[in-house]
Amino acid sequence: MSKHIPAAIVNAGDGTNEHPTQALLDAFSIRERLGHLKGKKVAILGDIMHSRVALSNIYLLKKMGAEVLVSGPPTLIPKHIQALGVDVTYDIREALNWCDVANILRIQLERQNMPLFSSLREYSLYYGVNQAILDSLKKRF
Repeated sequence: MSKHIPAAIVNAGDGTNEHPTQALLDAFSIRERLGHLKGKKVAILGDIMHSRVALSNIYLLKKMGAEVLVSGPPTLIPKHIQALGVDVTYDIREALNWCDVANILRIQLERQNMPLFSSLREYSLYYGVNQAILDSLKKRF
């Protein structure tokens, strides 16, 4: 497209793999709040496996010099995610205590063709972020 028109082209994603425009918006929001991305610690929490946003954010944040950690149930974390240069923890509190920024993803049940955790209640108990968890942290978001 860019070879045929004199305009900047931004990839808006491909449906199920990436969502670069959302990553740009997330990066802009972080920069707006914290001034820059380099050296910032960003935790991406939740359904990493089915999230277009997670993958695009990992690519962009790493390129901009941020450290990235992902967290969620083992069944929702891709097996080889560490090959992208991110760390993994299955402890949401650990992730929240580590990070400067938390990007909390929704569970994408519509993209799951089989149950990947026992129940929504169990997910919420072990991986949900709520006010009580935020209040228990040593910092404020």
